[in-house]
Amino acid sequence: MLRLRLEALLRLRLRLRPIVLSAPALLSRPTMPLPAAPPPQLVSVAAAQFACSADRAANEDRAERAVRKAAAAGANVVLLQELFSDLYFCQVQEESLFALARERSTAGGSPGAGKGGNAAAASAAASALLGRFSALAAELGVVLPVSFFERCGQAHFNTVVVFDADGEELGSYRKSHIPDGPGYQEKFYFSPGDTGFRVFQTAFGRVGVGICWDQWFPEAARVMALNGADILLYPTAIGSEPQDATLDSRHHWRTVMQGHAGANLCVLAAANREGVEQAMDGSDQTITFYGGSFVAGPTGELWDACAWYPRQPQDHDSQVEEEPEDGISLAIGQFDLARIRLQRASWGIFRDRRPELYDAIGSLDGGTRRGAR
Repeated sequence: MLRLRLEALLRLRLRLRPIVLSAPALLSRPTMPLPAAPPPQLVSVAAAQFACSADRAANEDRAERAVRKAAAAGANVVLLQELFSDLYFCQVQEESLFALARERSTAGGSPGAGKGGNAAAASAAASALLGRFSALAAELGVVLPVSFFERCGQAHFNTVVVFDADGEELGSYRKSHIPDGPGYQEKFYFSPGDTGFRVFQTAFGRVGVGICWDQWFPEAARVMALNGADILLYPTAIGSEPQDATLDSRHHWRTVMQGHAGANLCVLAAANREGVEQAMDGSDQTITFYGGSFVAGPTGELWDACAWYPRQPQDHDSQVEEEPEDGISLAIGQFDLARIRLQRASWGIFRDRRPELYDAIGSLDGGTRRGAR
């Protein structure tokens, strides 16, 4: 009996003996090749910065020169500042300033149709502005968001229209978050936007656009990133606080947006005006718009920046420069969007999201969302 058991164990051991392959056999085993890396998608993004005046035509001429200057420097996407056609009229509440709005057609209608002379003039102004910059985008082959004061029916909005590199209008975004404080009394002029946060497929990547106060809200940047944005753009008008000269938001302003870029692994550009502007009601109130327009990379790194205004030698975190002869500063960065998409996917920040835990984001007070009970 013992002999039979030993023979059975021996046969089992022989069957379980590992098979040792020779080196040539190992080398000949078929392997699956790694996918080829996507071809580079190099895109240059520029943010422009200049001072505005009370001369609308001169402001728009300067904006065109800024776009041409950026395109000559190699930019594919050019960002102009918020409401660049005029001085920042929202410093004060003045009903006559509604005349600055430009008419856009309501659904199913034509701009200015059946309306009085003021509306017709506003419609013509909108057509002239947008037509001019559409043609400019096509001529230079650049993606060009254009900010303007929009009138549509009885509503008024702070709006950006996005033109593709062939001049085609891709759509518009209306500012969602409307500030209301000393010197920034936008709620008097603008209704909250009704477009939602939009992302536009352009010849140079998927572009999301927010406007000024939107830039302080991480939810806006995240929604645009979730909708596929490669690039986040923020036209801006921000500066000193008339009620308190000791408040200086410039570093806070920039750092918040660098955080949006890093948190979403997106390219980000912000374009701000510069210079001292007097309130348009004739009062002595002024705002010093501090410039500092910049481009940030997908880890939040500061890629390039225009000087703060006024230019000071102690501004070590910005590119301190002499004022350009043409009054136009540019911040430009070039990025490989294909590489950034792989970086975004591999970092896991979208893979590991837990939307079911974020209900409080949908409420004002951190409680149950309205209508969810």
